[in-house]
Amino acid sequence: MNAPIKPSTSMEALQARIRDIQEATRGVTAQYDRAYILQCIKEDRFPDELWAKLGEFGLLGLSIPEEYGGSGGGVLEITALNEALALAGVPTLFLVVTGLGRVPIVRNGTPEQIKKYVTPTCTGEKKMCFAITEPNAGTNSFAMTTLAQPNGKGGWTLNGQKVFISGARDADYMLVVARTTRAAEVKNRTEGMSLFVLDMKTPGIKLQQLNIQVETAERQYMVFFDNVELPADALIGEAGKGAKAMFEGLNSERLLAAGAALGLGDYALAKAVAYSKDRKPFGKPIGSYQALQHRMAMAKAQLEAARLMTYSAAERFDAGEDAGAHANMAKLLGSEAAVAAVEAALQTHGGYGFDRDYDVVTLWPMLRLLKIAPINNEMLLNYIGEHVLGLPKSY
Repeated sequence: MNAPIKPSTSMEALQARIRDIQEATRGVTAQYDRAYILQCIKEDRFPDELWAKLGEFGLLGLSIPEEYGGSGGGVLEITALNEALALAGVPTLFLVVTGLGRVPIVRNGTPEQIKKYVTPTCTGEKKMCFAITEPNAGTNSFAMTTLAQPNGKGGWTLNGQKVFISGARDADYMLVVARTTRAAEVKNRTEGMSLFVLDMKTPGIKLQQLNIQVETAERQYMVFFDNVELPADALIGEAGKGAKAMFEGLNSERLLAAGAALGLGDYALAKAVAYSKDRKPFGKPIGSYQALQHRMAMAKAQLEAARLMTYSAAERFDAGEDAGAHANMAKLLGSEAAVAAVEAALQTHGGYGFDRDYDVVTLWPMLRLLKIAPINNEMLLNYIGEHVLGLPKSY
């Protein structure tokens, strides 16, 4: 008989890192569980107690160097945290926007900017959201019109608007992508883009809540900037050279979204498995029926494959490699697998799946959203086709 194949040392180390984060997270979600997050959603309030406990346990500091008050690690660790929270039924979009918003600052900001804007987020004292999407530009962020211009006093004046900004009401800071040179005035579309950190108490910022029907504690907003005055240290990196830093953040966002999809997909699938073992309308558990069993088994296989891609991409990202293709694939596969899982859960529950008390249909909007946001899967396929396969650009 052949000897069993043992996982590599690096794989064992990776699994240990993920397992440690999952165990620590369970210490939080045992106190603040699915019932808690549903109550926060019902009351339209931010899960402050959960967030504070994550900070107390050092989990919010994951991916931030210890010298800046963080817990160390990289995007892999905070992706594992996002997955662990979702696996307990308490996904948080705020961790996605916080995680991606901090990456460009840590990689491109000055030590003073990191201490000012990032360090307080490690304890939960301050919260950060992210703003890039605009009503008219949509997925084509290079066509954004939000403009920051020198104000003659060493700082900047910001005007424009953003849309689908998760958690804007509850954030202390917002990382904003804006043009410092209009799109029509640059030779290359990636030129003239800059990153700014806004204090949300700055005059001239107006929020308009959107009527988005997704079961999360965070709400989404249209954000208007009307002559918002920014100090010089609000600019992260060099003016007009923010595109690369922006994509660093967006790649981490893909991975954090994938983590949420994986966790919530497994959470939905676990509900399907448990129900199918107990439900016996014809005397046998419906989980023994291949029509349902195979559907659940396929969803599990898809989730595990997406999980391998996600953590492989995270390792590449943290190693400083070009992780764009793998991050896009991870988000694509993770969101598709998670939707397959919740669809299996709905089908397994039958009519009860649409009874909110069974808490299955409540999972569907967020998982389905992940096929559209933070970027739609069609654009991910375009990226893979063009940049991985070398096919002609289709749009």
